[in-house]
Amino acid sequence: MKAGIVGLPNVGKSTLFNCLSNAKAQSANFPFCTIEPNIGVVNVPDQRLEKLEELVNPERVVPATVEIVDIAGLVKGASKGEGLGNQFLGNIRETDAILHVLRCFDNDNVVHVDGSVDPIRDKETIDMELQLKDLDSVEKKLDKVKRAAKTGNKEAQKEEAVLTALKEGLEAGKSVRAISLSEDEREEFVRPMQLITDKPVMYVCNVDEGAAVDGNAYVEKVKQAVADENAEVIFLAVGTEADITELETYEERQMFLEDLGLSEPGSAKLIRGAYKLLDLETYFTAGVKEVRAWTIPVGATAPQAAGVIHTDFEKGFIRAEVIAYDDYVKYGSETKVKEAGRMRVEGKEYIVKDGDVMHFRFNV
Repeated sequence: MKAGIVGLPNVGKSTLFNCLSNAKAQSANFPFCTIEPNIGVVNVPDQRLEKLEELVNPERVVPATVEIVDIAGLVKGASKGEGLGNQFLGNIRETDAILHVLRCFDNDNVVHVDGSVDPIRDKETIDMELQLKDLDSVEKKLDKVKRAAKTGNKEAQKEEAVLTALKEGLEAGKSVRAISLSEDEREEFVRPMQLITDKPVMYVCNVDEGAAVDGNAYVEKVKQAVADENAEVIFLAVGTEADITELETYEERQMFLEDLGLSEPGSAKLIRGAYKLLDLETYFTAGVKEVRAWTIPVGATAPQAAGVIHTDFEKGFIRAEVIAYDDYVKYGSETKVKEAGRMRVEGKEYIVKDGDVMHFRFNV
């Protein structure tokens, strides 16, 4: 599962990517600096993992990860191939969620591709290009489906109605995620098309250091503009985050954050947000050899969760021994949880809860 960082050129995408992944993607004050998409595998900050490490004292700790892709800046006309348009649109189609970076700071030394700072205009520029690309896909599909619908095919007639609603919504400047459709219609007809504006989105407002704690007027405008999109808006000072990652020790980084009035880097909030945006959650395994966070889709069953460790675990699944994270912390060890009768044995139908500490029994 991958989240793609998108935005106009020079809004801070590559600098943000560097903060997140510590991979030093080239970052320069001119457009199209990022041509091939950079991919970073990023650890997901999780205080629960730190607490389990404290209680178990294992030989090693393995956090959950999420893939972040830094995609080249988009410009007007991308849907018709302008700039790096076709490549950009191909790269973004391959991601599962979008982190849309908006410039929300004034700085005469950093050029803006449109000559002035206006995050709402920037958002609309990118939205329009993505919507035009989706409209092209919808129209092509609609032409085919209409022919089948004319023969009296009931399924094709249902699909035609959905595609017509998508076409009208996109032509009115709406993204697919904001078009009113039933969950069944989305599942059956929309999701298989992998439309770009159907992907979940988080707007990342790049502010200056002075706005790192409370945001600014630009951020408020963005929040108002996306109110009907069911999208999250976060803000962080990307340049300041870059300075924090350059510091050598954890203590130095904490001092820097305290001076700014922050409890943690904004990038930590963003990574957790991306993880949630991708509809992912975490379960843990905890033993003296290793305490580890495992990534699963929300709604995964116990055998599916076991399969993340090894396919044999899923094939030969017998049962799962499950401890709620809060119980593990309350009693302090697996043994004490068992003594208190708080360990549960769950079967194949069990839906794993975020934070479960699990041990699988299997036979292959």
